[in-house]
Amino acid sequence: MLFRSRFLLLLALAALLAFVSLSLQFFHLIPLSSAKNAVSSKSRKRILPDPATEPPVLDPVNEALLYCNTPSVAERSMEGHAPHHFKLVSVHVFIRHGDRYPLYVIPKTKRPEIDCTLVADRKPYHPKLEAFVAHMSKGPRAAFESPFHALPLYPDHQLCEMGELTQTGVVQHLRNGQLLRDIYLKRHRLLPDGWAGAQLYLESTGKSRTLQSGLALLYGLLPDFDWAKVYFRHQPSALFCSGSCYCPARNQYLEREQRRQYLLRLKNRRLEATYGDMARLVDVPAKQLRAANPIDSMLCHLCHNVSFPCTRSGCLDLGHLRVLKAHQLDDERDRREKQLYRAYALLGAHPLLNQTAGRMQRLAEGARDEVFALYSAHDVTLSPVLSALGLSEARFPRFAARLVLELWQDRAEPRAHGVRVLYDGADVTFSTAFCRDHHQRSARPMCPLENFLRFVRRGMFESLGGAGATYHEACHREGF
Repeated sequence: MLFRSRFLLLLALAALLAFVSLSLQFFHLIPLSSAKNAVSSKSRKRILPDPATEPPVLDPVNEALLYCNTPSVAERSMEGHAPHHFKLVSVHVFIRHGDRYPLYVIPKTKRPEIDCTLVADRKPYHPKLEAFVAHMSKGPRAAFESPFHALPLYPDHQLCEMGELTQTGVVQHLRNGQLLRDIYLKRHRLLPDGWAGAQLYLESTGKSRTLQSGLALLYGLLPDFDWAKVYFRHQPSALFCSGSCYCPARNQYLEREQRRQYLLRLKNRRLEATYGDMARLVDVPAKQLRAANPIDSMLCHLCHNVSFPCTRSGCLDLGHLRVLKAHQLDDERDRREKQLYRAYALLGAHPLLNQTAGRMQRLAEGARDEVFALYSAHDVTLSPVLSALGLSEARFPRFAARLVLELWQDRAEPRAHGVRVLYDGADVTFSTAFCRDHHQRSARPMCPLENFLRFVRRGMFESLGGAGATYHEACHREGF
């Protein structure tokens, strides 16, 4: 009985001490930080990572597979989501072309055998693929700008040519177009049944892969569209800078960024050793192999489930790809920290964003043309735009990536307009440089259009540290 009484007394005392300790912490009489710092050295070993302080470790091969963007399950997206009292006014879509054949060949190896004809019953499959091919055969009647007349409207080679869009690339954008159709046309009726050609704005670079990607998305959006209403404008620059491409400061920032990339590569001994091993296997100097950009070809093998190339000395393998892709991910992290690329991106993306801002303003003031704009572009187009918008954590543009800017009108306050920004279906509006602070101060579900207009016309230059009040002044700034 005595033992039991002592035990109960000790138990009660322990409970009392615990209660007092928690009470003191609750009333901030004992700082929590002090309590944490008081942990003995024996218990400092970390068992689990702290998600609040440690960035997630990205698996290079998994990131490469995400980059492939192989069509599989139906995609979920946040496009077109808004409170019921908002009306959709316009949509501005920026895409990267779909899956393509490599632009480079690994020296002394056999090219990957990829079929670039479109076959309806071959994977990846799309129910509109055969109808798409039939509709494209009527395309020569279309009024395209002159550089497009020499380009095929869909891929059609049994052995892909360099940089050619594949069936996977076509299906990716047929799916993109169908998704946007279900949201913007069926749900929001952005285009009326008797839509006019002036309500579309279509622009592409002069590469077959971008024109064909744009046509595939357009067909998914508007099946069997009227060719007489379709007009693709040609954009000679991958930055879509039109008549504002001359910008000396932008080029200097790019040179500094390229220098940063070069120095980072020199520090990566594992990367250099991997290039050396790969060069030995294909019997060429390591410098020549690097110039051939082997990751471009190896990603094609991975995306199409084709064996990596072999020589008499051995085979390239997933381990080589893992190292090359890991360096790409390291480079992206270093790029965000150094900020040289963002300076280049602000000047590189300004003409395109300025064109978009001007169109949004006209539509907000009552214009009814160009309510759907499509820019069919490249990774070197989307990447600067993402960086300029302040989306530094965004994943590098995968095949068939899409960036969408939506313009909405508040029915309860018709003069008030809002902007949403979506990247691959995810709403990233309140992560942008022009709306991050607004989200912290306001509970409104939209970013005011004025924020976007102010950012494009002044904020982008302010981000360059007083580089000038206009695009021309920022581009011709001296002594930086």
